Amino acid sequence: MKIWNPDVERSSREKIEQLQLERLQATLNRAYRSVAFYRETFDRMGIIPEDIDSLAKLPQLPFTDRKTLMENYPYGMFAVPLREVVRLHCTCGPGGEPVVIGYTRNDINHWTQISARILHAAKVGKDDVVQICLDYGLFGEGLGFHYGAELIGASVIPGSDTDPRRQLLIMRDYRTTVLLSKPSFALKLIAAIKENKVSLANLQLRGTVFTGEPFSETIRRRIEGELKIKVINSYGPPEIPGPKIATECEKKCGLHIFEDQFIPEIIDPQTGKILPPGEKGELVVTTIAKEAFPLIRYRTGDLTVLDFSPCECGRVLVRMHPVIGRTDNMIIVNGVSFFPAQIGNILAKIEGAEPHFRLIIDREGTQDIVDIMVEVSEDIFFDEMKKLHQLKKQIEECIYQTLGIQVRVKLVEKRSLSGAESGKIVIDKRPK
Repeated sequence: MKIWNPDVERSSREKIEQLQLERLQATLNRAYRSVAFYRETFDRMGIIPEDIDSLAKLPQLPFTDRKTLMENYPYGMFAVPLREVVRLHCTCGPGGEPVVIGYTRNDINHWTQISARILHAAKVGKDDVVQICLDYGLFGEGLGFHYGAELIGASVIPGSDTDPRRQLLIMRDYRTTVLLSKPSFALKLIAAIKENKVSLANLQLRGTVFTGEPFSETIRRRIEGELKIKVINSYGPPEIPGPKIATECEKKCGLHIFEDQFIPEIIDPQTGKILPPGEKGELVVTTIAKEAFPLIRYRTGDLTVLDFSPCECGRVLVRMHPVIGRTDNMIIVNGVSFFPAQIGNILAKIEGAEPHFRLIIDREGTQDIVDIMVEVSEDIFFDEMKKLHQLKKQIEECIYQTLGIQVRVKLVEKRSLSGAESGKIVIDKRPK
């Protein structure tokens, strides 16, 4: 089986760990020297970067998390001058607060190489036509795969994660062989195929690489069965555009973590203690090749398991199980991730709407449906229907403009939801 970077992916554990240690020490020194947060935190804890002379001492370092990134907006976590940053991407925190991620030229090159490794594991080659139906905007998830596919030598179609009917026509006419998208987009594509009565015989599609949201084996089997293709999964933390951290190989028995770029740990999310291989816990990653935006012991919030057993594909890289849950209340709907707190922040800015609400998420066909019950003030609730309708539309439009998700709002009387337990703010009825 051909591997894009056999020197790393088929190396020995000893060589990988030596490379990790060398890169970790360089990262710690750069972060301490150039990032005030790390320098102040290390000094407060009495940590000297040179003292971390083995991977076993990694747990001595402090965690970082999404809150750390938001508190250092916009450039506080950058380890290089802004003049050395060639690209900026942005994502959002739980309350909609922006997080800015920077990339140097070398960071972009690493991102491109990792994307090529993911695509090569999916057997993408020079004869393929790759259609990328991912975000090309400020989050920019599609860009890494774009450059990776070009590096391999494939023909690249920069598509869109909207309008599956148009993407279907492009797929048919341009003879796309590989699709890159979120699983939810593939389900919309299946619906478009049926609605437009397009025969699979008129498509050249043979495979897809998924990213951006978790999916079950039931969804994989459905997509593979209905499109007659092979599905490969890849993973990256939802708030970091790239590079991805791990990918499946053709054996589909876990996702190989790119250990020359990241050091993974599994911790107990309650105590922060390291858990042994094979136990479920929160994934923590340390970047060891990023120049502009190094992350030390970053808590992803994703629950998984690490597997160090050999893989039949020949790669020695540790594997992680597909994400099996979250430590927080992040929600993913039709490929868009958000937090309930963001809904609350939007409602707080709308006159007449109360802070109490309930999300009810279900699936109709291939589409996730979000209904929101929103309490309104008494003078509004008993007012004329026209004002209620205007308020309902205002809330729906504000949520769509802010989060990019379409919702159906139902206005309810004040205090009708106030007694609801916090665990019932979100009711997810989607089949697993």
